[in-house]
Amino acid sequence: MTREEKSQVIEDLTAELANNANIYLTDISGLNAGTTSDLRRACHKANVRLAVVKNTLLEKAMEASDREFGSLPEVLKGNTSVMYSETGNVPAKVIKAFRKKSEKPLLKGAFIEETVYIGDEQLDMLVDIKSKEELIGDIVGLLQSPAKNVISALKSSGGTLAGIIKTLSEKEG
Repeated sequence: MTREEKSQVIEDLTAELANNANIYLTDISGLNAGTTSDLRRACHKANVRLAVVKNTLLEKAMEASDREFGSLPEVLKGNTSVMYSETGNVPAKVIKAFRKKSEKPLLKGAFIEETVYIGDEQLDMLVDIKSKEELIGDIVGLLQSPAKNVISALKSSGGTLAGIIKTLSEKEG
């Protein structure tokens, strides 16, 4: 690979790192061609992009990036593949599901919404991370709860002001 090609790859990787809030670094070494193809299909189905990268080029891209990757470059040893996803927990779910049939991929580290996770033992925690949409749904549900109480109070009291006040005071106690 020429110097120009390397600098182009670093530039492309830097752009990928900037455009993706959720990045997983995995080890898929030892997987045969068929199993690797199955993993790629599983990733594609889950809207996760999988790319094999050279550690030195990825490390240089991380250095060139505006983001703070903390100790993530330290895991760049051996074979490394990168998973890019719009949703933070989807690659972890893909890895966990795939490991029911195979011992790989192993999670080296992840960068999820500005937070760094190191090591395969973080996988279960990453599976349980809620996506932005799930969190918004939880917040909307919490916000709707008091309104639902008021609406049920209005309906149950027949709509009279005295009945509404009585019902609301009973709910407070």
